[in-house]
Amino acid sequence: MLERGEIANSWRRERWNSLRLLTPNWQTRLPGHRYDGTDPNGFMTAGEVAEFISEFAAAAEAPVRTNTTVTAVRQTDDGYHVATDKGDLGCRSVVLASGACNLPNVPPLRQAVPTSIACLTTMEYREPSQLADGGVLVVGASATGVQLADEIRRSGRAVTLSVGEHVRLPRTYRGRDILWWMDASGVWDERYDEIDDLTRARGLPSPQLVGTPERATLDLNALTETGVELVGRWSAIRDDQALFSGGLRNQFALADLKMNRLLKTFDEWARDHGGDAETGPPERFEATRVPESSRLRLDLTSGELSTIVWATGFRPDYSWLDVPVLDRKGYLRHDGGVVDAPGLYAIGLPVLRRRKSTFIHGAEDDARDVIEHLAGYLAG
Repeated sequence: MLERGEIANSWRRERWNSLRLLTPNWQTRLPGHRYDGTDPNGFMTAGEVAEFISEFAAAAEAPVRTNTTVTAVRQTDDGYHVATDKGDLGCRSVVLASGACNLPNVPPLRQAVPTSIACLTTMEYREPSQLADGGVLVVGASATGVQLADEIRRSGRAVTLSVGEHVRLPRTYRGRDILWWMDASGVWDERYDEIDDLTRARGLPSPQLVGTPERATLDLNALTETGVELVGRWSAIRDDQALFSGGLRNQFALADLKMNRLLKTFDEWARDHGGDAETGPPERFEATRVPESSRLRLDLTSGELSTIVWATGFRPDYSWLDVPVLDRKGYLRHDGGVVDAPGLYAIGLPVLRRRKSTFIHGAEDDARDVIEHLAGYLAG
């Protein structure tokens, strides 16, 4: 096992200081290793996640070569040649476990932002104190975007949040964590080959959730109440003016519709499986409030903004993979982790084999399926 840094490197080096898991502690588990503390309904910090993974590596006696950077993977007649900065390896099969969040996915319009405004990605942001005085524009309203908008606003800065497509969820529903419902109802176990639009499912933003001791819901209504200004999706820059789309109402309505559809699925499951007796009654939540007026443009030279935080997601980095298995957008061609090249596999990608694939507890089932195929390949 080759690791470019130390074990759990991204959790140690590429997360903001206040980050906590979105999944409750009782749901944090790996094969033969699970949370055993006194706060099962709490949420691990990034540091605690790093220690959890390190403990698992030690318990499993995983043969990890740390501080070893893979510089190239090439096909050979009998397998693969793996070049690293610590020497080369030959092997019959390779499993790509580098994930989908290697590089910030910042839109090209970033290049037109005036140099007077500092720009940070979520890999570079650590805490509000590192930001210059002045207003902050957070771009992106998935889990990361809403969390950072809330944290920066609570530091006393004026915050504007640019909202595009998003997934709205309450933190708790009918007295249980929303992710308990995802788990118990079987939604998370839905297989990739059962999903109608797999490409879209793999590209969905992470839900608007935050892990806090209060198990608070952090949706756009909650942000508005703290004074965060909502604007539409950032579409262009012209003459130093940031231009935002006027589709907030439609974005809100679509997110609310999908949330209510999912909650109805949970209600039906509870009714059919005796869950009504274990949980509270069905709930419905206030619709996302549309601002009376939202700005369609913002002058980037007026001094109103000092910083832009790009919470626009990530993309994989396969610059070292010298095997023709990428599509035109740079994503890996694979069928449930079986890559389009003999003996090449992947793990840890969105909806790899199930909807829960990118969550820590989702790794085990995916890994068993992938390794079963790999073992058959090696035996053959």
